[in-house]
Amino acid sequence: MIGSLGMPELLFIMVLALLIFGPRKLPEIGKTMGKAMGEFRRATRELKRTLDTEISAEEVSGPVNPAQVDPAPAVETPPIPPTTSPPAPPATQAPAPPEGPVVADTTSTAEPSREPE
Repeated sequence: MIGSLGMPELLFIMVLALLIFGPRKLPEIGKTMGKAMGEFRRATRELKRTLDTEISAEEVSGPVNPAQVDPAPAVETPPIPPTTSPPAPPATQAPAPPEGPVVADTTSTAEPSREPE
């Protein structure tokens, strides 16, 4: 018994394949299917072997500690060429206070004034 297929199901599939492909083509199809399955098994075994080899190589070399990895070298940026605009004035002194008496602003911004209608 293959998987959940029983003998009646397999017999039905064989009769159906015989009717569809005929007695001459059926052996060729079986041969091709057998070769394809064998190639698939070989490829699967080779992939498994490769993965096992890689995993064992990783285990031998040990886990990679991020602190042990050298950082990438810094890339130097080219210097920016000087511009032809005049230099900015130095901002070392604060502006002088205005001369004369200081007058406080007495306008209120809390509520606009209403005019009679």
